[in-house]
Amino acid sequence: MKTALVTGAAGFMGSHLTDRLVAEGWQVWAVDNLATGSWDNLDPAYRERGVVTALEWDVTRDLSPEALRAAGLEHLDLVVHLASAASPVHYRRLALETLWVNSKGTGNALEVARAYGARFLLGSTSEAYGDPEVSPQPETYWGHVNPVGPRACYDESKRFGEALTMEYVRQYGLDARILRFFNCYGPRMQVGDGRVVPNFVSQALQGEPLTVYGDGSQTRSFCYVSDEVEAIWRIANAPGLAGEIFNVGNPEERTILDFARAVAAVAGVELKVTYRPLPPDDPTNRCPDISKARRLLGWEPVVSLEEGLAATFAYFRALPAVGGRQG
Repeated sequence: MKTALVTGAAGFMGSHLTDRLVAEGWQVWAVDNLATGSWDNLDPAYRERGVVTALEWDVTRDLSPEALRAAGLEHLDLVVHLASAASPVHYRRLALETLWVNSKGTGNALEVARAYGARFLLGSTSEAYGDPEVSPQPETYWGHVNPVGPRACYDESKRFGEALTMEYVRQYGLDARILRFFNCYGPRMQVGDGRVVPNFVSQALQGEPLTVYGDGSQTRSFCYVSDEVEAIWRIANAPGLAGEIFNVGNPEERTILDFARAVAAVAGVELKVTYRPLPPDDPTNRCPDISKARRLLGWEPVVSLEEGLAATFAYFRALPAVGGRQG
C-alpha cells in the first residue's frame, strides 16, 4: 500500500485531499496542529479502519524523520505540504506562525521527503504573484509583491517556501513539484475566515447584504475543491515533473460584483451589497494561465460555478452557526 504524509490534513484542502488518497487505496499520515483545522473534517471511520494516522503536531517543531520513525512510519511515497493559515483573517491573527510554517515548516517537510526518498508537493499560492501587472498570470511571471505589507507574512513566506523547495531539487535531486492554488472553494470552508466565498454564502443564507470591499471591480477566479484535488492527484502521480510549477485554478475570471450576483442567484435572494474600503495590498486581479496544466496533465476545471456554489450552500446551510440562524 502506498503511503502519503499530508501536513494541514485537518484543514479545508488537506481533508479533501485525504479523502481522495484514501479512496485511491493509500495510507495517509495526517499532520495538523489544529490552529485553523479540525479533525471533524476527516471521516472518523478512517482511523477506525487504520487507513489514516492522525498526529496533532506542529510541523515547525515536531515534524522530523526521526519523530516519524519513532511513531511507526516505515516507508513513505509522497509528502504534500499544505500546512498554513490561508485566509487574511487567520494569517494576520497568526502572522508569525504563518511565517514559520511556510519557512521552517517547509524545511522540515522537505527533510522528511529527502530522508524517506519520497516525492514532495508544495502547496503554494497565487499570492506569490502579489498584485499582478500581468493577466492572466503564467507560472513564469515573477510577481509584484509588497515584501513588508500586512499580507507579506503569507505572500513572502510562500515565496520563500518555493525558493527552498527548488534548492532541494537542485542540490539533492529531490523530486519536488510546486502548486500555486488560486481561489478554491467548497464544503468545509470556515464561517468567518474572511474569504469571499464563506462571507458571501453565510451572508446570503442569513438574509444580510453581501460585503464588497472596494468597488467590486477587482477580479478573482473560483475553482471548486474537487477540481483542485484532481490537479493535485495528477501532479503527484505524473512522472518527470521534478522542479515544475503549476497554476491550479479556474481561468474563468469574474469581478467580485459579478460573483456576488452569482451567489445571490444560487441562494434565490435579491442582491443587496454593503461596500467597505479595500484592504491594503488587496490584488486588483487574479486569473491563472493553466495552459501548462492542460498540456502536461490534461487537466482543467470541470465543475461549473453554479454547481460548486450549490454544493457549498448545502454544506453551509447545514451548519448551526449559519443555517440554524435563518428566520
